Amino acid sequence: MSENCNQSCGSCSEDCADRKSQPASLLEQPHECSHIGKVIAVVSGKGGVGKSLVTSMLAVSMNRLGYRTAVLDADITGPSVPKEFGIKEKAAATELGIMPVTTKTGIDIMSVNLILENETDPVIWRGPIISGMVKQFWTDVMWGDVDYLFIDMPPGTGDVPLTVFQSLPVDGIIIVTSPQELVSMIVSKAVKMAAMMNIPVLGLVENMSYLECPDCQNQIPIFGKSNLEEIAKTHGIKLIAKLPLNPALAELCDTGRIEDADVHHLQEITSDLSKL
Repeated sequence: MSENCNQSCGSCSEDCADRKSQPASLLEQPHECSHIGKVIAVVSGKGGVGKSLVTSMLAVSMNRLGYRTAVLDADITGPSVPKEFGIKEKAAATELGIMPVTTKTGIDIMSVNLILENETDPVIWRGPIISGMVKQFWTDVMWGDVDYLFIDMPPGTGDVPLTVFQSLPVDGIIIVTSPQELVSMIVSKAVKMAAMMNIPVLGLVENMSYLECPDCQNQIPIFGKSNLEEIAKTHGIKLIAKLPLNPALAELCDTGRIEDADVHHLQEITSDLSKL
């Protein structure tokens, strides 16, 4: 066998040393009708920190900059993206594949709630089935031409995050946190998992960072003083954003009008994403 064998000649045996030293890629190919630019995963170490909110706001923000954006809702057991966008219709299945649902401003969405008979039906599946569904959202959905695909990940570092990081060509992750002291440990877990998978951390977003007084505009840290800068410095992450507690934003999510939200707090991150 040639020393420079590229394993494409078909003459190598199963026990070829060169072949064994180069493990096969686990990346899944997208649907043949999908042409996707950058894939950005939005993760959190724990639930309830606003990960889905940040995912939706990032898609809205990049869409306003003129990019074609989409959201793959990988939080199979706790999907909330369709409600934030006010989507009521179901995804259509064709002979070629599954069509995502498009929002009023042109953002394509795929979520398990778009294929369930009732959006309140629980998804009581084991890990491998859930992971398989996430991969199908990549391989079977006809995304078309997309500049930025944002993946709303389930919290933690379990089956689905591992599946996404191994099976999809993720260009980077954005970690969503809250101000509590416990978060520093949780962020560290997410950062270390990204490092193990050789995926760069593009930024940190601290949600519920403060409440802005409607009278004096002072920032009130009702969940404690933020230590996001220290966390970012520890892990060498430069890009951060802080989102305030905003009742108006919560109302927009509850009424399916996230596309009307003020997203200026994410301007620095979206500006950086446009340079990828």
